[in-house]
Amino acid sequence: MGAKIIKLVLFFILLACSQLSIIAQDSDYGLVRVGITDNKFQNVLRQNIILYGTADCDICDKATKKVLTRVPANSDIVVRNNLTGIDVIVNNTGATLRDFVIVCPTGLLGVRDLKRKGEPAVYHGAFELIQKPDHKGFYLVNLVELQEYLKGVVPNEMPVRFGLEALKAQTVAARNYVLAPRKKAYDEFDVVDSVASQVYYGANTETDISTRAVMETDGVVALYDNEMILALYSSTAGGYTESYANAFSDPNSKMFPSEHKPYLIAVPDKEEFPKLNEEEKAKDFYSQKTPSYDIESPYYRWQKEWAVGELENILKKTLVAQSKTGFITPAFKSTDELGNIKDIKVMKRGESGKAIEVELMTTKGCYRISKELVIRRVFQKDGISLPSANVVFEKKLDNYGNVTDITAYGGGFGHGVGMSQYGAGYMATKLNQPYYNILRHYYTGICLGTPPVEIWNEALRQTFWAPAGRASIVLIDPGVSKIKVILNGKEREFNVSKSLFQKEVKIDISRYIEDGENNIVFCPNERMMKVYIELVEKYSQLESDRSE
Repeated sequence: MGAKIIKLVLFFILLACSQLSIIAQDSDYGLVRVGITDNKFQNVLRQNIILYGTADCDICDKATKKVLTRVPANSDIVVRNNLTGIDVIVNNTGATLRDFVIVCPTGLLGVRDLKRKGEPAVYHGAFELIQKPDHKGFYLVNLVELQEYLKGVVPNEMPVRFGLEALKAQTVAARNYVLAPRKKAYDEFDVVDSVASQVYYGANTETDISTRAVMETDGVVALYDNEMILALYSSTAGGYTESYANAFSDPNSKMFPSEHKPYLIAVPDKEEFPKLNEEEKAKDFYSQKTPSYDIESPYYRWQKEWAVGELENILKKTLVAQSKTGFITPAFKSTDELGNIKDIKVMKRGESGKAIEVELMTTKGCYRISKELVIRRVFQKDGISLPSANVVFEKKLDNYGNVTDITAYGGGFGHGVGMSQYGAGYMATKLNQPYYNILRHYYTGICLGTPPVEIWNEALRQTFWAPAGRASIVLIDPGVSKIKVILNGKEREFNVSKSLFQKEVKIDISRYIEDGENNIVFCPNERMMKVYIELVEKYSQLESDRSE
């Protein structure tokens, strides 16, 4: 390969792509690293792959800061794993490389034979090829600006028919999800492109309305106590969301129930819904279609049935697999005898009626099954897990008291914590709620604002939209008497005054806010302080009739 020296470090090589915004220079929130999976969304580790650009693209070595070769548009870039590095072949000329990226400044990057929604998979940004230390394969990582990433997520995580305001709510949740994750699954990248993280299908799946939702929520995240929240969401809550602690284990200690998160608590769609942590109340709620925000979901209510022998055969396999999680006591081994089912009881429920702990009694033993995902995966039907753990079990007995059949009644799809996507769609299209009210319904006690940042001796810029036409600068423990900013191109200086025990100060800048995109530069100060722009204040009740 011919080589041409360039003077730009990798960061500026990436910025040469028209798709990557310069805002990445000013904060940690500019670029997302996405692991690209195969057509089945299963494998992220690869042995070979063929890449291309829709326009001329460059293969760049990160370490030497060189452009190794320029590749004509639509030409194959063959990439193969080997024990000494990664073989890259273009037009029958090859080299073995280690750390490199591929950029397409005036076009998109694609993967041959990779489809997303039936279309060729093409991407904004850059491709990075990262070989595992043991040389057993490499990862294809898409380095993409956050806004461009969200354009490829939002229309694939939520049906665009749910409307603009629901898509905006989805955008903010998705932005939080990638900026404040529960746990980073891989060291080499931030997220994968499948349901294991967020569904990201690239540029060919973007739509006008979802792109508008991304643009009109630029810079907006959900905050609680001056920090970005863990914005979990699922398809269908079933009319009543569940508290985080009752559905998730701690990602590090595996403790279950996990630590309480005050913004992820059980929320009913209607105030008159009772708590469903008692068996009869859960049964009444999930055995009928009580109207709620989720009622239009195909998974709002569901039913699964097993003949007892069928379920026993399923449990012999699923109990072994799920015992490896540590949430089945005692653990069930492949050599153990299950016996015959005597009873299935939900021993603990959350406020939404979600099963927290299930007792399985057989003629050979008694097993405690904990955690919603484990419960769903244990009680499979036709090889598919239960849609949710909002479930009530009923058994049918013969004349001798033996179990013959088992029926599960349930509601919802997914973990049911945080925003319900079908509920968001209903609130947007049927209740005409703006996206910030949707978010504040599902995430208790939050406000909306820009990501909190620390300013010290360098200027820092943020871009944001103000959905309600209001905005305040929030200073956390400032310790200064004045703050200087450049807001929409004009320098402003504000006095800062607080009482002795006041930890935060708000400065109203609403009169300087413009319709559409706003830009603010926080100027350097003599003391480090944490700061963000609050765009929508905390709010606990909907501004409409909740009983509608």
